[in-house]
Amino acid sequence: MGRKYLKRYMDDDLERYLRMIGAVLIVGPKWSGKTTTAERHAKSVIKLQDPKRKETYKIWAEFDPDRLLEGNKPKLIDEWQMAPVLWDAVRNSVDEIGGEGLYILTGSTVVDESKIMHSGTGRIHRVLMRPMSLYESLESNGKISLMELFDNPDLDINGITSDLTIDDLIFAACRGGWPESVVKKDREAQLFVAKSYVQNICNTDISAIDGVKRNPDKVRSLLKSLARNNSTLVNDKTIMADINVNEKMSNGTYYSYIKALKDLFVIEEIRGWSPDIKSKTSMRSRNKKIFIDPSIAIASLKMSPESCADDLFLFGFLFENLCIRDLSIYTGPLDGNIYYYHDKSDIEIDCVVHLNDNRYALIECKLGSEKIDEGAKNLLKINKLIEKNDELNNPSFLAVLTGGEVAYTRTDGVKVIPIGCLKQ
Repeated sequence: MGRKYLKRYMDDDLERYLRMIGAVLIVGPKWSGKTTTAERHAKSVIKLQDPKRKETYKIWAEFDPDRLLEGNKPKLIDEWQMAPVLWDAVRNSVDEIGGEGLYILTGSTVVDESKIMHSGTGRIHRVLMRPMSLYESLESNGKISLMELFDNPDLDINGITSDLTIDDLIFAACRGGWPESVVKKDREAQLFVAKSYVQNICNTDISAIDGVKRNPDKVRSLLKSLARNNSTLVNDKTIMADINVNEKMSNGTYYSYIKALKDLFVIEEIRGWSPDIKSKTSMRSRNKKIFIDPSIAIASLKMSPESCADDLFLFGFLFENLCIRDLSIYTGPLDGNIYYYHDKSDIEIDCVVHLNDNRYALIECKLGSEKIDEGAKNLLKINKLIEKNDELNNPSFLAVLTGGEVAYTRTDGVKVIPIGCLKQ
């Protein structure tokens, strides 16, 4: 009997996309649950990593790729990037058969586009599946809906409470949103998954992605430095200097390793938001590097829930990473984007949550209550600049996400929302 399946937001998304287009590609980091979720929507499955059949699959992919597409539809092709020729085969099949919901593809790495002939536009829709949010892992009670706040900014949130303590949030960040860890009963086993994930990245995955041998010790040093500077605007030069204290790494090697980590969906970059409220020269244009899940940063630093509790200053940056992960998941179905804002006068906010209908919200992430005032002041400064510009839409709402217990709306209109109350 298999482990209990916890419903993902991707379940509804996938069902919706399969009604609209011929094929759906689900990408994302290993162990995020892509295959398990996709199998629930497929009527036939082929797993290209199956050790008993992968050599046979490889031969069929070379001589007759259509053979691998046979079966009831929708057909799941798991880890399709092991046979890139299948991309064009799926695209052609969608054209020939017609209709929607024919194929589901999953992949844990970005594929070199030179290996495929056509983009798949109009035939294959790409979606990113992240590890689980706190709501999906049944830890956030979901009493406050992000989408409801966009639809009704005057929504009364006063007195709504979170069930999560700071210690609970620390443990959730250390464990991560990996489905395999969430459903485990043993606390040590829950924490082990992220540690094992980082070991696999360093020892095998980062070299297997493109066949380029990379030094595991250099990868560990890079991950550790990125983790120490998580959710900050530190530049590449500073990270390289940090690494070179222990491991010599050239510029070319550094950028090669960074690209590999992005292609594995281990790290991602948050772009700066550049509204026309100041001249472009005053904006910070550098991207902010964060992890797809805060547990990767914590495991890279070899920290535990206890050591995180002893360094809440550092955990504040990890908490921001957790909030961005959840906000990205909650806004994903609306093609939402997460940005940050930071100008040269040092006015900054952690998140600009921008929906595809041009609505947006300004959000700060502050772990403790003593930082709420600071976060609210930053939000109001940016909002004041926006209000002076007739060409810009005003934000739907201003909010501070916290690790606290009680939600409320301040007298200045800024909403204070515990992350343990939030859902899509």
